[in-house]
Amino acid sequence: MLRRILASSRYIMLVPIIGTFVGFVALIFYEAMVLSVGVVDAARNGTLSAKSVKLFAVSIVEAVDVFLIAIAIYIISIGLYSLFVDDKLPLPKWLEVNNLEDLKGNLVSVVIAVLAVLFLREVVAWDGSGDIATLGIALAFVVAALTFFLMKNNARRQ
Repeated sequence: MLRRILASSRYIMLVPIIGTFVGFVALIFYEAMVLSVGVVDAARNGTLSAKSVKLFAVSIVEAVDVFLIAIAIYIISIGLYSLFVDDKLPLPKWLEVNNLEDLKGNLVSVVIAVLAVLFLREVVAWDGSGDIATLGIALAFVVAALTFFLMKNNARRQ
């Protein structure tokens, strides 16, 4: 009886799976609406100046950042589902998750991309004042540490 209870307890993972999936869908649609409003506002204003183009570019980069975060949430949702509920889920090779290490590796890869977009957003919005190099160096250290984690993780699997 305890064995059956423990085996069935994996379905409790449906709570975070559904929660992360709903969060992913909500974030995708919300950011799509924000981006649409930004495009409409840019077209309505009709101002074509270097500053307005730069602001529009920053808003697009910010949208990409939010979409990447949503993708990370989606990867977590799919990964948890394939780990705890259905390991036969047809997924592309890059999204296959066989253990928690695979899920962490996928997540870390997306986090690196999000950090790169974050820095790009700051560079595009930078007006020449302030110290952007400090942010770049800090992000470089974080990306280097995450890359080291990925390399160590991949070496352990081989």
